[in-house]
Amino acid sequence: MVVDFTKNRAPSSPITLCSFRFLGSIITQDLKWELNISSTTKKAQQRLFFLRQLKNFNLPKTMTVLFYTAIIESILCSSITVWYAAATAKDKGRLQRVIRSAERLIGCNLPSLQDLFASRSLKRGKKIGADPSHPRQNLFVPLPSGRRLRSIGTK
Repeated sequence: MVVDFTKNRAPSSPITLCSFRFLGSIITQDLKWELNISSTTKKAQQRLFFLRQLKNFNLPKTMTVLFYTAIIESILCSSITVWYAAATAKDKGRLQRVIRSAERLIGCNLPSLQDLFASRSLKRGKKIGADPSHPRQNLFVPLPSGRRLRSIGTK
């Protein structure tokens, strides 16, 4: 989008973008998430170094889990509700490998990538449903039982 307020308008040449970063996510021209996931994987693997250092210092398991949650899991889950459904199995596997490495370092089970996506999506849906000023709040209407949400009518 080009905004030009000059009186003499010269023809503008088309602008093409291969990829750009928006709110921390890399969006490519073909709307594939491989570049974003590669960047996320690289960041998470770099943070695993610090988790290894904490293990060498014999930190308690609860502290290493807190470190993992705050530093590594937060990177893995950045905008996961946006890219997870469109990610390839290969990309999801690369991210899951980071989680498995952290599990081996810490010595306990950690939530899988799919579990993280499910919990974040549910949390986001509840937030939208509770906010009457949200433009898509009408999509989160509970059934009379109150236990499930009404299905969206489609054709």
